[in-house]
Amino acid sequence: MRNILLVLLVTFLSQDLQAQSKWGSDSINCITNLSLYREYYKQKNYEDALKPWRWSFLNCPRSSGNIYKNGPVIIKSKMKKDKANNKAYLDTLIQIYDNRITYFGKEGFVLGLKGADMLRYDKENYIAAYEVLKQSFELQQSNSSAGAISAYFKAATLMEKNGDLQKEDILFLYAQLSDVIDYNLSSNPKKSKYYNQTLSNVESLFTPYADCKALIEIYSIKFQQNSEDINLLKRIVKILDNKDCVEDNLFFEVSSKLYELEPAALSASKMGKMSISRGDYTQAIKYCKEAIDLEQDPDVKAKYYLGLADAYRNFGSFSNARNACYEALNLKENWGEAYMNLGNIYVAGAKSCGNDFEQKTVYWIAVDMFNKAQKDEFVTSRARKSINTYSKYFPSTEVCFFNNVEKNTKYKIECWVNKTTTVRTSD
Repeated sequence: MRNILLVLLVTFLSQDLQAQSKWGSDSINCITNLSLYREYYKQKNYEDALKPWRWSFLNCPRSSGNIYKNGPVIIKSKMKKDKANNKAYLDTLIQIYDNRITYFGKEGFVLGLKGADMLRYDKENYIAAYEVLKQSFELQQSNSSAGAISAYFKAATLMEKNGDLQKEDILFLYAQLSDVIDYNLSSNPKKSKYYNQTLSNVESLFTPYADCKALIEIYSIKFQQNSEDINLLKRIVKILDNKDCVEDNLFFEVSSKLYELEPAALSASKMGKMSISRGDYTQAIKYCKEAIDLEQDPDVKAKYYLGLADAYRNFGSFSNARNACYEALNLKENWGEAYMNLGNIYVAGAKSCGNDFEQKTVYWIAVDMFNKAQKDEFVTSRARKSINTYSKYFPSTEVCFFNNVEKNTKYKIECWVNKTTTVRTSD
């Protein structure tokens, strides 16, 4: 009997010690404050949750991982309302993350959260944030969270802008991070939304560093390693297109492979652009028409019509090029980019219209189009520049006089143009 009592006593003391290690010396108050803050937290009443949460954080740090998961939400709520004391609240945030690592581990993941918040709330201290995020990435690698990756690259670009990193460091880091993003997009579909957003953020930050040489070097390797990855191929052609790197052989190879794997509107449009860059305008027209036929979105289809107009213009079929621009305007009314294209088509086709005077009259129509384009704020600057440039090509007053044409009167231009405009002079 005595032995049984001894065993029960040892068991009780052991359980009591375990409880104390989890709850601290005041288990009743720990349980009370934890329950209280959690109830407020669930109601999103972060103001009232703060006091019991803080007591739990200070007095029973081992009791629940929720203290460290919920704490940043509560503190950030205070930061929104009390911006004057954000520095102090940030110190609390950092302490939350440090304690979470101490009591519940997951160092790499938590460092990602910590570094992202350091950068978000104290950009001037970007070096410290960069070091934390770098450590997080080294620990997590392909398991890095989308938010940590985005913050890490942002911090790196701030480092480069301030002379703490070199451009080559950014190129190398981009290659590393884009591999991790690719991995998670293919293996982590439940979180693809977040990694797609991170991909967009990273590529936007990377654009200023990406000349064609650097892009070709990075994406040639990626293409060789993953030539069947349709999402990767789409991204490559998009980036090369945006950076006007369409004359390199890589753009040809990737566009061709993408079209082979998925003959959709996007791949057809890229094949059209590639064919233009290679001077094969017949093929370009074919691919651009296919892109238009396959596309359903009106805005995207309008863009593809401008691609067709470009193919026709290079081919020398100016009336067809003009018609393609008007098709784009039917889909996207008053679109400045379409009017800019129209103006450039008239400029390109002017020399096909009769004698010197007749050729110069075509610039009246070109400038009419640029005038319409400048009403679109997205192309206003370019349109005004074109107006100033091509108004100088108008016939002079003397030339108009000898051709029996009077300034400010109506005049019909024949040839493929077949439009009426107002007579203007260059002097």
